Amino acid sequence: MRTIIVGGQYGDEGKGKFISHLALEDNPEIIARGGVGPNAGHEVHYRGKRYPMRMLPCGFTNEKSRLIIGAGVVVDPEVFLKEVEMIGGDQDRCGIDFRATVITAEHKERDATQTPGKIGSTKSGCGPAVMDRAGRVAKTVAEVDELKPYLTDVAKEVNASKNVLVEGSQAFMLSVLYGTYPFCTSKDVSASTIAADVGLGPKSIDHVVMVIKSYTTRVGAGELKGEISVEEAEKLGFQEYGTVTGRPRRTSKDLHWDDLRFAATVNSATQIAVSKIDIRFPGNEGKTNYADLTGEAKAFIEEIEKNLGVPVTLVGTGPDATHIIDRRKEIL
Repeated sequence: MRTIIVGGQYGDEGKGKFISHLALEDNPEIIARGGVGPNAGHEVHYRGKRYPMRMLPCGFTNEKSRLIIGAGVVVDPEVFLKEVEMIGGDQDRCGIDFRATVITAEHKERDATQTPGKIGSTKSGCGPAVMDRAGRVAKTVAEVDELKPYLTDVAKEVNASKNVLVEGSQAFMLSVLYGTYPFCTSKDVSASTIAADVGLGPKSIDHVVMVIKSYTTRVGAGELKGEISVEEAEKLGFQEYGTVTGRPRRTSKDLHWDDLRFAATVNSATQIAVSKIDIRFPGNEGKTNYADLTGEAKAFIEEIEKNLGVPVTLVGTGPDATHIIDRRKEIL
């Protein structure tokens, strides 16, 4: 089974949580990361510890899975090596496609001084690094001595395995092609591009899990329909802060159905994962059986399925990787 995880809103949907769950539940041989680079933080709470992952896949929770980064990702060597150390990894467990390119100190400087402030960049150097790759002047990971032990051919690895989990970063409404341009990330992050990032062709994908939150948030500038104040978000328990930037996330109580239907269509979503049910509907914290959810929460999930025409197979009920209702065996 080859499965891609993508975000359906503006990021921060809880992809890391679901990826860590699928890593443990499905025991993939390989977990590969596509997307932009370390400008996306996927937070995992596991065994009482918080892991803010920016380069390595969040499926590190399965110690048997190989963790690799695709050719389409721009790599910050310092962040990568720090995360390898944080999870106790080595070159046998962690790898980078030799075709990937590097984020340099110069890229970070350009990002901090030249990126228009209105876009809301994380200043991690990703945008300039992507530009230099397009301009054919980027430095490859093969030119960095510290990364040489980790180099591999990710495309060959993922195509040789039948049990692959692919982690996308950012989210569909931040895609440079389909998102709220120019308030977006520096490349497309739909399922098709995430697949290409790691070297998988369209016919090689079995499932696309689109992750959404039970309300809508985004960091930085750009349109956000139905936006409420930080004060109101705090009262509702919805207020959040970015994993990478620490910036307060802007909040809307609503799910934006037209946007979500478009995202499900372009990503060819076969499953929906919904996070933060416990936040929107108190009383559902830590539940792992669908039958135990409150009636209000169940009605909300049914509304999502009706509006998107895609089954909700995974439901997040708390911060830990184990706080998930997995309905796949029941409804697929």
